[in-house]
Amino acid sequence: MSDRKKLLKRSRWVETASLIYNTCEVIVSVTAGLITGSSALISWGLDSTVEAGSAGTMIWRLHGEETGISQKDLQRRKKIALSVISAAFWTVVAFILYEVYSKFQEQSAPEFSVFGIGILVLSLLVNPFLAWGKYRYGKKLDAKSLKYDAKDTLICQYQTIVVLIGLGLVEMFGWWWADPVAALAIVPYVAWEGFKAGRDAYKV
Repeated sequence: MSDRKKLLKRSRWVETASLIYNTCEVIVSVTAGLITGSSALISWGLDSTVEAGSAGTMIWRLHGEETGISQKDLQRRKKIALSVISAAFWTVVAFILYEVYSKFQEQSAPEFSVFGIGILVLSLLVNPFLAWGKYRYGKKLDAKSLKYDAKDTLICQYQTIVVLIGLGLVEMFGWWWADPVAALAIVPYVAWEGFKAGRDAYKV
């Protein structure tokens, strides 16, 4: 097995770990958000579906190169993947805005969730390792898509911190508006990533 194929295989393992973990994030955070009425938890969980989709797409792309498909097929896979990811980002934006609007209408604070806080804290510990693995192999393979995915994972850290702060303000001071504002803070990033993914898909 060539050195490049070994790196491709290892990078695919990292993306597989990312896919599994992000799927757990989605299940726990969205369930906790629906039970407690937290827009921030639901929005954060839905954004994790995009992260999971990105990981799944990268597995597909890496496996393609690993098995020796043509450059033309690799380009086609990249275009399809970016288009799907862009659409997913914009779907998340629409849902977050709907959730935020609903919460401002209701003006009710979400309940405290041990599971919701737990998955957020766990993500603060796990995501840096996933980002490091993606960037490391992206650098070794000179794969911009892997480096791009590593950046997305790191930015997820920012989102996690924002959501934790929002939920903390609700719990400590009863500020019901901190939860939807925390969710709203995620929107510019998600919209920007959706725009970039769509732009890159057009350029392929």
